[in-house]
Amino acid sequence: MKLVEILGPSRVIPHLSANTKPEVLRELTHALVDHDPDFPPGSAERVYETLLERERLSSTGIADGVAIPHGKHPGLTSLKAVLGIRRDGLDFAAIDGQPSKIFILLVAPENSAGLHLKALARISRLFKEPALRERVLSAEGADGVFRVISEEDARV
Repeated sequence: MKLVEILGPSRVIPHLSANTKPEVLRELTHALVDHDPDFPPGSAERVYETLLERERLSSTGIADGVAIPHGKHPGLTSLKAVLGIRRDGLDFAAIDGQPSKIFILLVAPENSAGLHLKALARISRLFKEPALRERVLSAEGADGVFRVISEEDARV
């Protein structure tokens, strides 16, 4: 699977305004859910609560400035993603103790364990490359960020 299959320029937030982990989760949730007809009305709060519950189990801040908050939502038929950037970083309780700067929110259909895991693995593999992280952080606007990811997604 390719990240560009579930992410587009309209699902890239080049400048997150959130200052805390819960605010990041809420901002990303609304960016994903509010303009996607696959989510029924009122889904944002349920998705947000699912993400908070997942974070209570253990942080999805994986390291090297990257966090992949994720969860499942009933009624979805396909995987959904949104990417947000906070260039100055914020504490997301990452395993390496470093601030997170790149956030990829992933929401999967309720009964899609295999697809969900493949997407998490793909995102982790792409963003473990320091050069990609730097290119994403220095890209201009949503289109620029998406272009960088598209190029890397096609290469790897």
